[in-house]
Amino acid sequence: MKKKPLILITNDDGIKAPGLRKLIDLMRPLGEVAVIASELVMSGMAHAVTIQTPLMPRLIKEEAGYKEYITNGTPTDNIKLGKHRLLNRTPDLVVSGINHGSNASINVIYSGTMAAVLEASIDGIPSIGFSLLDYMPDADFSHVDDWVVKITKQVLNEGLPEGVCLNVNIPRISENPVKGIKVCKQAKARWVEEFEERKDPYGRTYYWLGGRFVNGDTRNETDEKALADNYVSVVPLQHDFTAHEYVGKLNYE
Repeated sequence: MKKKPLILITNDDGIKAPGLRKLIDLMRPLGEVAVIASELVMSGMAHAVTIQTPLMPRLIKEEAGYKEYITNGTPTDNIKLGKHRLLNRTPDLVVSGINHGSNASINVIYSGTMAAVLEASIDGIPSIGFSLLDYMPDADFSHVDDWVVKITKQVLNEGLPEGVCLNVNIPRISENPVKGIKVCKQAKARWVEEFEERKDPYGRTYYWLGGRFVNGDTRNETDEKALADNYVSVVPLQHDFTAHEYVGKLNYE
């Protein structure tokens, strides 16, 4: 009898995040599930790894076809722990999320959610990151089921090209139903940082990072445009950062 696919789930919002719980519920009918998630919120950790303190994963739940671990590591640590120590075989799929907030456009490089996806892709494991455009702790995920399951099943059935993973962003719930799925390019947008200066009780200066998201990309085929039009955006990503078109143009002779 063919084994059920092994699906490894992680996130960057922590083990208790409603988005993670939603993703677990959606993945369990599709295969065996292993959850490896951080005890603390790891948003904005990007591709950080833990090298100065020991990693101490704990198995907190186990039943037929399901295991759940809590760790003190980052999302990237969790993928590495799963592959090399905690799981008895290489996962057939890694899914990360469902993130509370957008990982479209430039957000992908800051995101712990997407770092886990890219880490899995580096290891040749098909991987998908799911995010919802709602930053609230009590975000409503009730409309995401069909989109998450449809995209996941396609990857389970067809795989992904070597080195390619998917960044999926879903509009927040509204009175208008989501229109469908669009495969997109990453928008050329960025965060403009604003550091608010404050004083602690001892009069010492400190800064609180804030900012605003600026999107000057007017192209119709971007993730930001798709989301603005109430579509699920799917952007294929790769971990090769080489500017291939520029390699032949550099000359130091």
